Amino acid sequence: MANIKHSSPYDVIIVGAGIAGSTLAAALASGSHGLRIALVEARPSPAHALPEKGFSVHDFEPRVSALTHASCSTMQRLGVWPGVPPDRCCRFKSMRVWDARGSGQIDFNCKDIGAEKLGCVVENNVLAAALREHLQTQGSVHLRDGSAVATAHCDSNGANVQLEDGGSLTSTLMVAADGANSPLRETMNMPVRRWDYHQDAIVCTAKNTRPHQDTAWQIFTEQGPLAFLPLPPATDNSADAGRLCSIVWSQSRARAEQLMALDDNEFANALGVAFEHKLGDVEAVSRRFSFPLAQQHAKDYVQSSFALIADAAHSLHPLAGQGLNLGIADAMSLSGKLFEAIEAGRPINDIKYLKRYQRERKTDNLAMLAAVESFYHLYQRDLPLTLRWLRNEGMRTVANTAWLKRLILRHAMGAQDSANNSEKGYA
Repeated sequence: MANIKHSSPYDVIIVGAGIAGSTLAAALASGSHGLRIALVEARPSPAHALPEKGFSVHDFEPRVSALTHASCSTMQRLGVWPGVPPDRCCRFKSMRVWDARGSGQIDFNCKDIGAEKLGCVVENNVLAAALREHLQTQGSVHLRDGSAVATAHCDSNGANVQLEDGGSLTSTLMVAADGANSPLRETMNMPVRRWDYHQDAIVCTAKNTRPHQDTAWQIFTEQGPLAFLPLPPATDNSADAGRLCSIVWSQSRARAEQLMALDDNEFANALGVAFEHKLGDVEAVSRRFSFPLAQQHAKDYVQSSFALIADAAHSLHPLAGQGLNLGIADAMSLSGKLFEAIEAGRPINDIKYLKRYQRERKTDNLAMLAAVESFYHLYQRDLPLTLRWLRNEGMRTVANTAWLKRLILRHAMGAQDSANNSEKGYA
């Protein structure tokens, strides 16, 4: 990946060099079709490719993702995963989900489906660094960073972009991967449907008195779900090994403000109580961050010579932990449809192939958004007693039905055959 020195025609312009946009660039570069890709990013690239390893609760990136087996396999196939150091990711082998207002509980284990792991928890900036490192080896990918898009235009003939630094780029196809508040989506007048949950998510790193057991934990509390995601050891061969977790705590906006105002000890105590001390006491917490929760979905993902992927196309409540996985799946689907167009002798902006991408991803994304919306309403605090009983009975039924647990696990791990562990290169 080289920095763009001058204006020149490209096959694809990708706006947004985050994980989804970089994954799309890597996928397109992996083909044998000689596509020229421009990767445009408003922010300058970090000075260091990989952030230094943290040695305390304060040194971990607060934003982490639980990558499914399918997403990990994608990164392995693209040649990205070797750039993720083994001590910067945590393979989790089980999940425990339970209801704070009942006896319902489900335990999932990789052994239930003959797999070695359910997925990997990785700091977002570590995965982003691995993608940047990989793209540096791809001569067909050119980076233009440190300058936002000023204007953009797409029609059946192609796309062109004017940057704020005065530069200009042209291409056959342009892709927006610039986040949930996508300026490019707004520029292209692509409407979205949006639901505000009137909740905030608090994220931080916590150190517990007991190890996380390579397990992803989630409790549904009265005001929202709370997840403890396992992190790698803070120090090698120490008593701290396995005691660090990344926290995602969804709360009503008013309660989130109260929690953010607490000092670290008060917050750690409140966190331990909410988590029912499943991992003992919370000994320490890092700096906290909060962000508002909303769900949105673009009415269309494509139009003439233009496509949306990842958060620019859809965003959802973090209770399912699937946002990044859906974005990675978008990138792989779109790249596949572009390759199909080329192999059929068609231009990559052929609307027929772009709409094939839209149909494929809308089906999966809308299904996930509907499932998350259902779970959100199913765990509202003002739910009638009868529905609470049914909710807990449903959890117990799943917990005691082996085939149903396997079905849920295979879906949660991604579209690929999760029992196929031939790709053992990741984590």
